[in-house]
Amino acid sequence: MNGRERLLAFLTGDSVDSLPLMPITMMYAADFAGVKYGQYVTDFRALVESQIAIADAFDFDFVSCISDPAREAADCGARVAMFEDQPPAIVETDALLASKSTLSTLTIPDPRTATRMGDRVRAAALFRERVGDRKLIEGWIEGPCAEAADLRGINTLMMDFFDDPAFVRELFEFTLELGVQFARAQVEAGADLIGVGDAAASLVGPEIYREFVWPHEKRLVDELHAMGTRVRLHICGNTTSILEPMGQLGCDIVDLDFMVPMDKARAAMGPDQILLGNIDPVRILRGAAPETVRAAIAQCHQQTRPRYIVGAGCEVPRATPEANLRVLTDYARSTMP
Repeated sequence: MNGRERLLAFLTGDSVDSLPLMPITMMYAADFAGVKYGQYVTDFRALVESQIAIADAFDFDFVSCISDPAREAADCGARVAMFEDQPPAIVETDALLASKSTLSTLTIPDPRTATRMGDRVRAAALFRERVGDRKLIEGWIEGPCAEAADLRGINTLMMDFFDDPAFVRELFEFTLELGVQFARAQVEAGADLIGVGDAAASLVGPEIYREFVWPHEKRLVDELHAMGTRVRLHICGNTTSILEPMGQLGCDIVDLDFMVPMDKARAAMGPDQILLGNIDPVRILRGAAPETVRAAIAQCHQQTRPRYIVGAGCEVPRATPEANLRVLTDYARSTMP
């Protein structure tokens, strides 16, 4: 089986020849290909070449359009700092929605022609041309809570939950539709699956998550499924307190950060939810010996089998030894679900 065949079969519950392998690589992929990260995030051709290079070298089952969380916000007009060899950063001290009244003036940019979103759409199309028959293609969008934080400022948004719940809901309606339109453009260009990064959702408590965030995430997942694509959810941080509702979203894959005990995730989400992750990307994957990496990924698998995909607890960090990353490949290819 090639990677695309393996993942598509696994997602539908069919038999596969080994565990699927889907680690997130962004800066690591750029470094591996000898590309400055500023170019990786602004030139879809550099991103595609880097992703294909690392996917082929380590036998990943997929390639990904993921690069940074600032694409949608930048095209909406947010101030974003760009760097030669680091990820873009949203300037929160000059947030686009510092004044709540600005929300009523915002319109959703056309993802196909907007500068930064359009670049990602073109990446999906080039992936389809280059590897669409052998690697699964992953598009990427920001989730409703994460994008709201990008536009409003994360600290201000956290206060808004208490000070102005009606505004939060209005803002989430905007970010939900923004995500749907951006995802649809990537799917039409060739993406097989849409990754949803909703990092800010890990910073709210379970009550706020259930009241504000979950309903919009659920609508997003349902909209993505309605357009015929698959969904991978990744919420950076410790989501232990919201595992049960996350498992009720209906995502094809739930990708967990390393702080979350995988056995608790399996118990909370049930036997059918596909889980991905989640060894410590810094302390273990980058910093430990290969035998420790193997023991850690084996433990994740044992706690979640059989519906499990090999990966780290977040992005593979820069300076991770190739031998350690190779452990993930060797474990996946030598292991049945």
